[in-house]
Formats: sequence, C-alpha cells, structure tokens
Amino acid sequence: MLLLMANAGVLGATADAAPDAWRRLVAWMLQSFQTPARGPLPDPPEDAALYEAMRRASQSATDPEPGRRR
Repeated sequence: MLLLMANAGVLGATADAAPDAWRRLVAWMLQSFQTPARGPLPDPPEDAALYEAMRRASQSATDPEPGRRR
C-alpha cells in the first residue's frame, strides 16, 4: 500500500510538468525487489519540469483554498 501511495504522490505532484516521472519510480520499485537489479532506470525528468512540479506541490500544500487564484 505504501508503494502505491508513493506513486500516487508522484503522479499528483508531477502530472502536468513531468508526466512520465512516475515511470522512473515504478521501475525503481520493481528493481528494488529483484536480485540482482536488471537494466537501467528510465531517465529522470528534466530539471525545469521537476522544479515546476515541486513548486506546484508546495503551493497546493500551503493553499487553504485549492483552485482559488491569488
């Protein structure tokens, strides 16, 4: 359940800015259960996309009224 919640958090935080970021997390989770690890992980999101996703996530976490424009 914790892994699904982690992936849901990544999806929610990066959906618009870095829509494929979840693929890296899922690949990492699957590889973490394999011995030895198989193959390379997908590329991480671009720095600008990740920054935008984190900026949006921090704003929504502190916004008392989501959806309201400031």
